[in-house]
Amino acid sequence: MKIYLFIVSLFFCGISYAQTSVSGSVKDSKNEPIPGANVKVAGESTGTVTDSDGNFTLSTTKTPPFDLEVSSVGYGTKKVSVSSNNQKVTAILADEETKLDEIIVSASRTPERILESPVTVERMGLQQIKNTTSPSYYDGLENLKEVHFNTSSLNFKSINTRGFATVANNRFMQLVDGMDNSSPALNFVLGNLVGLSELDVASVELLPGASSALYGANAFNGILFMNSKSPFTSQGLSLYVKYGQTTQEVAGTNDYWDFGIRAAHAFSKHFAAKANFTYMRATEWIADDRRSMTGGTIGHANNANYDGLNTYGDEVTTFLTNVGQVSRTGYAEKDLSDNKLENVKADFSLHFKPFDNDFEIIGSHKIGVGNTIYQGANRYRLENFIMQQTKLELKGKNFFVRAYMTTEDAGDSYDMRFAAWNINRAAKSDTGWFTDYATMFLQSQIFLGTNATQAAQLARNWATNNINPFAGQAGNPLANLVPNGQAQLQPGTPEFAAALKTVAGDADFTTGSKFKDNSTIYHSDANYNFKDLIKFAEFQAGGSYRRYSLNSDGTIFTDYDGPIEYDEFGAYGQVQKKFMKEERLKFTGSVRYDKSELFDGQFSPRVSFVYSAGASKNHNFRASFQTGFRNPTTQDLYIGLNLGPFALIGSAADNLTRYVETLPVSQNGQNTLGQPSTVSLSGVEAYNNSYTVASVTAFAASGNPADLRVANVSLVKPEQVKAFELGYKSVLENGLAVDINGYYNLYNDFLSTSRVITPYYGVAGTDSSNTNVQLSYAALANGDRRVYQIYSNSATDITSLGFGIGLSKKVYKNFELGVNYNHAQFEFDQAKDPSFIAGFNTPKHRVKASLGNDKLFKNFGFNVNARWSDEYLWQSSFADGVIPSITVFDAQISYKIPAIKSVIKLSAANIGGGDYLQVVGAGRIGQQYLASLTINP
Repeated sequence: MKIYLFIVSLFFCGISYAQTSVSGSVKDSKNEPIPGANVKVAGESTGTVTDSDGNFTLSTTKTPPFDLEVSSVGYGTKKVSVSSNNQKVTAILADEETKLDEIIVSASRTPERILESPVTVERMGLQQIKNTTSPSYYDGLENLKEVHFNTSSLNFKSINTRGFATVANNRFMQLVDGMDNSSPALNFVLGNLVGLSELDVASVELLPGASSALYGANAFNGILFMNSKSPFTSQGLSLYVKYGQTTQEVAGTNDYWDFGIRAAHAFSKHFAAKANFTYMRATEWIADDRRSMTGGTIGHANNANYDGLNTYGDEVTTFLTNVGQVSRTGYAEKDLSDNKLENVKADFSLHFKPFDNDFEIIGSHKIGVGNTIYQGANRYRLENFIMQQTKLELKGKNFFVRAYMTTEDAGDSYDMRFAAWNINRAAKSDTGWFTDYATMFLQSQIFLGTNATQAAQLARNWATNNINPFAGQAGNPLANLVPNGQAQLQPGTPEFAAALKTVAGDADFTTGSKFKDNSTIYHSDANYNFKDLIKFAEFQAGGSYRRYSLNSDGTIFTDYDGPIEYDEFGAYGQVQKKFMKEERLKFTGSVRYDKSELFDGQFSPRVSFVYSAGASKNHNFRASFQTGFRNPTTQDLYIGLNLGPFALIGSAADNLTRYVETLPVSQNGQNTLGQPSTVSLSGVEAYNNSYTVASVTAFAASGNPADLRVANVSLVKPEQVKAFELGYKSVLENGLAVDINGYYNLYNDFLSTSRVITPYYGVAGTDSSNTNVQLSYAALANGDRRVYQIYSNSATDITSLGFGIGLSKKVYKNFELGVNYNHAQFEFDQAKDPSFIAGFNTPKHRVKASLGNDKLFKNFGFNVNARWSDEYLWQSSFADGVIPSITVFDAQISYKIPAIKSVIKLSAANIGGGDYLQVVGAGRIGQQYLASLTINP
C-alpha cells in the first residue's frame, strides 16, 4: 500500500514543464455544457477531457499559434485556434446522430467506424457509464444487447453471450487494457475482481461472437474489452462514494458501501502516472434453496434421506439394513460463512513518451483482493482471494508489444460442502453416526413400539444430538447407552465457529476443506499494422505466447510433486481492403495458427464483407464467416479432486496416472468374492473401465446386465465453432438507429463433462460370458463402485442460432428511447451422445428497454431500464433446474452540482420486484438502493 500512496503523492509534487496553458469550455448548440469531451492539440497526443461542467485546462510545450481539436460522441468535431498563452476559448459543438458511428478498435485491431465493423459489436461509452441505473458500470453491462448474466454472488457476475455458459464461463474472454483477466487456475473471469474502477473506464466494447482469428484460443463465444483512461489526457483527482442497502428475503436488509479514488497527472509531455483505489463491502445474496436432491419432502422430519440443495453434510448417506437409505444431518450454507463480501482493487501505472510522437512505454500493476462465492461442482467460499497482474507494454501509432504476468493466491478459500462434512466428522465419525442411528431406530421399535416415522425421528435425535429417549428409565439397559461421539455442533456457538475455522484452514479434504492455489500465467503478444508502409491494402500481423504454471500443492490439480507447466503460442495475419466506387465495399480476411504443446495446431480463418449503401453510406450490410476454437482448460486437463460422492479427473494423458485413490471394498465383496479390503483406482480406470451412469441406474432397477453400456471415453482435444453471421446497421434520416444481426453456429468436438461409474473390480463390458465382466456386475450390485466426472468431447453435432434487433431514437427533445430483442436456441442429437449435457443456460427470448434524458431540466437527468426473459433450463455439475421468467426494473436520477464539480445520483435495482434467480444453487437476487456522490467525474 505504501507504493500506491507514494505514486499518488508524486502527482501533487511533480514539476510541470509545460510552456503554454489553455483553458475554456465546450458546449452544445443550446449552450449546455458537454462533459467528457475530448480536447487535444492538433497533430499531437497531448490532450484532456472536459469535467462535468464542460470546462477544461490543457498544458502543452507547443508554442502558439496552434489548433485544438474538440470532439465528443454525439457531436461533430470542431477546431479552435490558439494564438497566445493563457488564452480562454469556447467551443460550440453541433449535434450529430452518431450512436452507431463511433470509432472502435476491437473488431479488427484497427480503428474503424462501428457502422463498418465486420462483426457484431456492443459498446458502452463514458456517457452510458455515468448514466447507468445499475450499482456499477459492470452490472450495467447486463443492459447491452446480446448480454445475459449468470450471477453466483452479489459481487461475482459472469457474462454469457450466445449460450453454453455456467458461472465458470471459460468460453468468454475479458481483456483489461489488453490483459486477459481470467484466473490462472479457474480459467474464467471473476467478474470485476481485478478489473477497472469506473472512474478509470474510458470505454467498454463487447464482441459477442467467435473471434479466434485475431484473439486466439479462448475467444470462442465472446470477448469484453475494458479500456482505461490515459493520464496524459484525463488528469486530476476524482472520487466517488456510494452508500445504500440491499434487501433479500433470506439475508434481510443490509448496508452496501462502495468507494473509489483516482489520481492522474502528466508531469510533462513525456511522463505521466496514475493510481486507482476502490473498496466495496456488502452482504451476500444468501443461497437457501431447500429442495431435496434425492426426492421426497423437504427436511429430515419425513425424509430420512433428505439432501437439501443448499444444505451440506447431508450428502453423506448409506443404506442401513431394516432401516433404508439414511443421510446425515447437515448444515445450511448460510451457516458456513459470514456471508460478508469485500473487494479491494488498486492499480498504478507509469507512462513514458520519450519522443515527440505516439510512442509510449507503460508499466502497470493491478491487484484485487476479495471475498465472494463461486459455484462449480460444489459451492466455494473465496476468502481473501488475491489476483495480481503486472504488465510492461510498448506501443506506437501502428504497433504494440506487451508482456504480462497474472498470479493468484487462493488465500483462505474453502469448499463449503467439505467444511460441513468434516465439522460433522470431527464431532462423530460417519460410521459412529450411522451405527447410533441404526441402533436407536431398531431399539425404539422393540422397546417403545414406534412406527417407522417415529423411530426415524428418535434415531436422528440420538445420532445427531445424543438425546436418549430411554434416559432415566430404571432397569432399562439402554438408559446408559453410550454414543459414538459428541453431539453435532450448533451454528452460532463458539464451538461451531472454532471448528469451522479449523476445518477451513486444513487443506487435507479427508479432515478439512481449504484449497490452495498459487498458479501463474505468463503471456506476451505483439501486433504491427503496415498501413504506412503498404498502401494497396491494410495489412496486420501479430502473435502471442503463453505459459501456464499450475501450483495447488495437490489440492486442486495433480501437482503433488511440483508445479505443472505447459506452453501455447499463436500467430496471425489480416488484410483489409475497400473496393468499388466511393469505397463502399470493405473486405476483411484473417487467419491465425495456434499450437499448444499438448495438442495439434489449429487454423482459425475469418472472412467478412461490409457494404455501405445510401448517399451518406449510412446503410451498412455485413456478412461474415469466422471460426473459433477453445483449448481444454487447466482443469479439463490436470484437475484431480475428490469431492466425496464423485471425483473430478482431468483428461491430459499424463494426468490419468497422476490421480490415484484408495477405496474400501464392501464386506460382501470381501467375503463372497475374495476381494481385498481396499482397492486403488486411477484415472486410467475412470476413462477406460467404466459404465455410463444412466445404464447403471437402469441395471440397478432391472438387474439385467443387458441394460449396461460401456462408457467409451476419449481424451480431450480442442473444440471448434464455425460461425456464420449477417447484420445491418444504420442511422436513418429520422434519427432512428437500427442494429440487426443473426447468426448460426456449428460446434464440433464440443468440450463437455460426463459422469461414469467404475467398478472396483472386474472389467466393464457387455460380454456376459466373460468371467471378468461378470465380476464387474457383482461389483455394481455390491455397491463397490466409484463415480467419476471426466472431461471429453461430445460425438454429437451441436448447432445454435439466434438473432437480435436493437432500436434507439430521441423521441421528444432530449429523451432517448431504446429497445432490443434477442432470440437464442440450440439443437443436438441426443441419440448420438446419450450422456451429453448441453448446459446452454440461456433464455430463448429476451427483451430490454431504456428511457433516459441526461438534460431533463437544469442539472437533472434520469434513466430507466427494464429487462424481461422467459424461463429456461439450467444445467451444471452442481445442480439442474428451471430458471423462472423474470422482469426487472432499474432506475436512477442524477443532479449536477457545478460549484463543486460533482454529481449526486440515486439509483435502485430490481424496483418493486421479488427476489429472482439466475443460477440454480446460487442466492436469489434481491433489491439494491443506492445514493452516490461523484466528484470531478
